[in-house]
Order: sequence, then structure tokens, then C-alpha cells
Amino acid sequence: MEKEGKSDGDGDGGDRSTIIKVNVKFAGRSIPVEISDESTVKHLKSLLQPLTNVLPRGQKLIFKGKVLVDEMTLKSLEVGNGAKIMLMASQGLHQGDGPLRKEASNLSTVRRMPEAMRPKRDVPEVPVVKSQLERWKATGVIALSGCNLKTLPDEVLTCGSSARVLDLSHNSLQHLPSSINSLSSLQKLILNGNEIMDNSLSWEELASLKSLMFISLNQNHIATLPCEIGTLTSLRQLHIAHNYLTDLPSEIGQLTGLEVLKVNNNRIHSIPESIGGCASLIEALYLRNNGLKSLPSSIFKQCCELSILDLHGTEITMDVICQIEGWENFDERRRSKHQKQLDFRVSSSGKFDEGADKS
Repeated sequence: MEKEGKSDGDGDGGDRSTIIKVNVKFAGRSIPVEISDESTVKHLKSLLQPLTNVLPRGQKLIFKGKVLVDEMTLKSLEVGNGAKIMLMASQGLHQGDGPLRKEASNLSTVRRMPEAMRPKRDVPEVPVVKSQLERWKATGVIALSGCNLKTLPDEVLTCGSSARVLDLSHNSLQHLPSSINSLSSLQKLILNGNEIMDNSLSWEELASLKSLMFISLNQNHIATLPCEIGTLTSLRQLHIAHNYLTDLPSEIGQLTGLEVLKVNNNRIHSIPESIGGCASLIEALYLRNNGLKSLPSSIFKQCCELSILDLHGTEITMDVICQIEGWENFDERRRSKHQKQLDFRVSSSGKFDEGADKS
């Protein structure tokens, strides 16, 4: 049985609104949503965004064969308690990596997943041989991508200060030991396509690596960046795309030397004003496929070197971007630096296309 509606006294115009429960059909499942019947369809879509990862402008809600109009209330549309609403999602308007779906139940579903995010097969680790260790120490490059690792081999730590690059991508690592700080000259750490989650990394130990300039954590399971991220002041590039981030900590602004920040394909709904502290940003905020509706006012005003900004697949419109202080200088900088590429991305109105909607 459906839950009966209950009244509160906060309805518009003095009317008593009723809390109703509607069931939204999407991707083979039913999503229950509790909402006031005085709420608009637009508000319902905003509630569905974190549940489906479909941006509001990519949602089409259908009730009794009719498409629901954003500005109208559920009560005016006669959407009552227990109503069944169908959600149709537009292709390419998803935050993160797309809509949440039922667990993969067959091989064909798994094959459609990005390779680095497919379930890992239970195969043995590739052992480290003497010649490999010698090569690491000679070149400074420790290459262990795709070796089915679940833990960091002890041999890696014996490289000490000779290690400059550590590539552990596409393994099954869930954490790195604090002893990683023994690689005192490490400049580049690549952990793409592993099983890294929140608290899997000792950010304090990473901060002790004073030469570390590049970290890549793409395609992991990270939902939160800790405030300690601000202590990695030597960072020049931070890649953390295709994770589960919903926001960025204010401490991100302490990375004054950061030049590239890639956080596309997450669930980020806002960028902190402190991003203006990242004054060295050149290629910044690859924000594609996030749930953003606005940008902080500091983004163009304080990030005076910024020349790349990817907003495709967000809710940010061109009108919003053009009203941010410093937009004209950013646009001029971008055009002068990448004129050839921009020739293919200028709209008929002459405005630069950052991937934002025109309205």
C-alpha cells in the first residue's frame, strides 16, 4: 500500500500542501520520491538528479501519457499520492559516467563498461624479477600497470630516492602503505583504474614527497577528498576523473602551483570560491558531466592564467558564464592561445562555446 499523504502548513499562497509519494520508473526500477504536491516539476527533477545521475535538462517526465511541464505544480497536474511517473533520459546528459542501473547481470552488460572499471578477474599477480628491479633503479621509472596487484610489492620501496615515476594503473590496489614516503624523489604517481576509496591513501605521507608534481586517480571509487589535499603544495597536476565526488574541499585553493585539475565525470554540484587560490591554473576544471549549475565568482578573476574550461554535460548556461567577472579576459586569452581549435567551436553569435547551453 502507498503511504498516505500528510499535511504541513507551508504551502504557497496560504494553502496547505500535502506530502505525497510518487514512484518514478527509470532504467528498469522504481524510484520512490516523497515531495510536496505544491512543488513544481522542476523541483522534482532536481530531487531525481542524485538518484538517477540524469541532469534535470536531460529528464523528460511523463504522467498519463503527457510530458510534465517544469513550471507547473504536481497538484495542478493532478499528480497525487502513489502516482507512477516515467522518466526518459536524453543521451549525453548524465553526471558521472551515466545513469545508475541495475547490477550487471550478464556478460554483454560488463563488456559495455570501461575496461578499467570492469570486475577484476581472480588471476595471480605478476612477480617482480631481478632484471626489472635493476631497470627501475637505472631509469627511475617503475612500470607496474596491469600486473593484477592487490598490494604494493616490497621491491618498489627498495628503489628509494632513485624512483621518479610510479605507474600502478589498472590493478586491484585498495590502498598504498605509509612507507610510500621512502620514495623521496617521486615526481609522478599514477593509480588509474584501481579500487582506491576514501581514506585509502595517506595524504600526509604523500605531502611529505616534496618533488611530487603529478597524481592521477582516475577511475577509482573516491567520494570525498580530505582537507589534507591542501598540503600537497608541490602538485602541478591532479587528475581525479570518473570517481564519485560530490564536491571539492575548500583546501583545494591552497594548491597555488596547480596548473591542471581534471574532475570530469563525477557528481560535483558546486565548486568552492577558494578555487581562486589556484592562481597557476592553466588547464582547469575539466568539469564535463557533473551536476553543476554555476561557477564561483573567483574563477576568472583570480585564475589569471586559465585558458581551458570544459563544461560540457553540466547545467551551466552561457548566460551564466558571461556574467562572471573576468570572463572577457578569459575569452580573449583562450582565443589568442588556441585560435585554430576555436575556429571550430565559435557559435553563430560569435560567443565562445565552453560547452554551456546558450540559454
